[in-house]
Amino acid sequence: MPGGRLTQQERQQIALGLADGLAYAVIARRLDRPTSTITREVMRNGGPTGYRADLAHRATERRAHRRPQAAARGTTTAPAARGRDEAAVREYEETFTTLLMQSGVPKMMARVLTCLYTSDTGSLTASELVQRLDVSPASVSKAMAYLEVQGLARRERDDVSRRERYVVDDDVWYQSMIAAARSNQLLAQTARQGVAVLGPGTPAANRLEGIARFVDFVGESIARAAEQARDILYTNPTPDPGRE
Repeated sequence: MPGGRLTQQERQQIALGLADGLAYAVIARRLDRPTSTITREVMRNGGPTGYRADLAHRATERRAHRRPQAAARGTTTAPAARGRDEAAVREYEETFTTLLMQSGVPKMMARVLTCLYTSDTGSLTASELVQRLDVSPASVSKAMAYLEVQGLARRERDDVSRRERYVVDDDVWYQSMIAAARSNQLLAQTARQGVAVLGPGTPAANRLEGIARFVDFVGESIARAAEQARDILYTNPTPDPGRE
């Protein structure tokens, strides 16, 4: 039923829908489920090309059995701060992680990045990430190495504890947008090289020139918008008295 756990039959319907090339929203309507539920289910179980109903069902059962065991070991996430609904926070973290995975971020890297984004400090130690995600230190280290290379997070040394902390800066999305603009610029330059090679005026050269003009315009628009909007990242919203 809507709101409850997916059944094995529903997972089989999801698999059939994916095989038919249906969009997540269409599958969700057929099952009377939120689109986010279907998206999260598929992305955490192999993605649209690797999803298998029986494997997804067994994986979900294993995760359900691991939760009580983790509680017994004392490795569950600390109670949500500021009066937040812990279940709602976990649900949101799964949704955000799924969104990052859809944009191309690998699963473990997406989980680490979500933890950093949703922490009030914007920074966590390796041990805190290991505890929150219930994974090995090696998994966290590998994820951070990837995020650093992508410019999505960085390391810094805590002056008090001397421990290494992983940090997301407020302007990470600005930097990401500028990197995308530079990538578009490189694509435009490479396309125009092809124009000279293939001969101006030929169908292939015209196609490449069209690509170059398009990505030039998009890249310039992205860079201009990012510069104009950068201050938004450092502007605190008006406090809500009801949350004090």
